[in-house]
Amino acid sequence: MKELVVISGKGGTGKTTVVGALAALAEDKVIADCDVDAADLHLILRPQVQKTIGYEGSELAVIDQGLCTGCGECVRACRFDAVLEEGGRLRIDPLSCEGCGACAHACPMDAISLKPRLSGWIHVSSTPYGTLVHGELRPGEEISGKLVTQVKWRARELGRLEGARLLLVDGAPGIGCPVIASLSGAHFALVVTEPSRSALHDLARVVEVARHFRARPFLVINKADLSPGLTREIEDYARRAGLVLVGRIPYDEGVVRAQVAGCTVVEDGDGPAARALHKLWGKLAPELEIR
Repeated sequence: MKELVVISGKGGTGKTTVVGALAALAEDKVIADCDVDAADLHLILRPQVQKTIGYEGSELAVIDQGLCTGCGECVRACRFDAVLEEGGRLRIDPLSCEGCGACAHACPMDAISLKPRLSGWIHVSSTPYGTLVHGELRPGEEISGKLVTQVKWRARELGRLEGARLLLVDGAPGIGCPVIASLSGAHFALVVTEPSRSALHDLARVVEVARHFRARPFLVINKADLSPGLTREIEDYARRAGLVLVGRIPYDEGVVRAQVAGCTVVEDGDGPAARALHKLWGKLAPELEIR
């Protein structure tokens, strides 16, 4: 089973729009939404949740009131102001606690312990285009890289059980921990960029990350006709960097209509963007050796 991760150096380039289109065009695949900080692939794939698994990715300090003497050592040790005093008793504010364990280390009575806490959920859903595994973080949680790893692991296992030939992953934007977790073990990376100065700068960084993890990068330029000059600069960079340019997607208001309708671009009609995405997949699929 080949793994294709769709990434972008910055947010807003149209990465999820491209993933949705590829999900509709590719066959024998499992889909994973690894943009767990702002998962939105479900908005266009219309999933029906079949299974939900709780995800414990962080810890919460818990005070044993039977052992606590109220000495206040934990209050002084906590740098997040998570230990509060109310009515002569100490308690932990779960929204402020980072689970670092400093309070437990400082407590002379061993009255504080760290317990796993629910950080989010992993959903396994059915869609018109195949199985979708997607993660969801609880508000305030920040350990998204670990959740991405769990989402990918479960998607891989389901892919093997289903005999899928492709694992299609919607990665997170940027080059941080969630992107690294998305790229880990992947064979290919499709980088979605746009003709803007910031996108060009971030493109070089994310390509470097993809190559570090030995994921062969491909490039698609979204909204390519909005700035022909910058598009040419991106194409020049691709040639210098040895990137295979698999597509140019023109600006198309049909993309917005498809998003409002809650469907992928390629099923909404035969507009310029849809035709470009069909052409993109026709060029990319043979490179993945899954056709």
